[in-house]
Amino acid sequence: MARLMTTQLLLLVWVAAWGAQPRTIRARTELLNVCMDAKHHKEKPSPEDKLHEQCSPWKKNSCCSFNTSQEAHKDISYLYGFNWDHCGKMAPACKRHFIQDTCLYECSPNLGPWIQQVDQSWRKERILNVPLCKEDCQRWWEDCQTSFTCKSNWHKGWNWTLGYNQCPVGTACHPFHFYFPTPAALCEEIWSHSYKVSNYSRGSGRCIQMWFDPAQGNPNEEVARFYAEAMSGAEVPRAWPLLLSLVPMLLRLLS
Repeated sequence: MARLMTTQLLLLVWVAAWGAQPRTIRARTELLNVCMDAKHHKEKPSPEDKLHEQCSPWKKNSCCSFNTSQEAHKDISYLYGFNWDHCGKMAPACKRHFIQDTCLYECSPNLGPWIQQVDQSWRKERILNVPLCKEDCQRWWEDCQTSFTCKSNWHKGWNWTLGYNQCPVGTACHPFHFYFPTPAALCEEIWSHSYKVSNYSRGSGRCIQMWFDPAQGNPNEEVARFYAEAMSGAEVPRAWPLLLSLVPMLLRLLS
């Protein structure tokens, strides 16, 4: 009986200790102020005084170059050859959200907690489940209601025979709300869950803002710090009271 209890206690100690370990591949110092290992990203973030238009909020510290920021505003640019107008002309109000999305992806040094390694020919890392502020997602969805598309996942499945994306055979163009019935469907599905709609609001320090006023600083720095600390062993001290409470009982059983 004592041997069984000892085994169970040892198992409990192991589970508690293992559960308290950080679950990220990157070390704590690599979660903050970092750039993805992807197609157009710089190796390290640095100032870029001339970032173009919607990418300019990141000019003080950026993972994108001036050329990348310029191309982010073009249709079928050299970045990815992506055609926003694959189902007719996309409304300008809608397109500005996709430009801002591109600027965030290419330029932000504050996405480290959500960077994951991938085995893809054009990039070695991606972002996954970035907590996007709910207002940014809602506005994106609302502003695209009059635009059309033929797919819900824009990462894959296109016809690239002409060098840019076209609707695949068997699909039909419909208003955005046909493929994206809710804001979450748009923000989470369109880029294979790069984003996850947060329950938090802009300014909370708990969600990434796609839009911000650089004169007020970059609010995403605080957000990245919060999640980096949570993902990098902040829970380890919480396990120690449980582990220490088990020691006397374990010693008695072993004596």
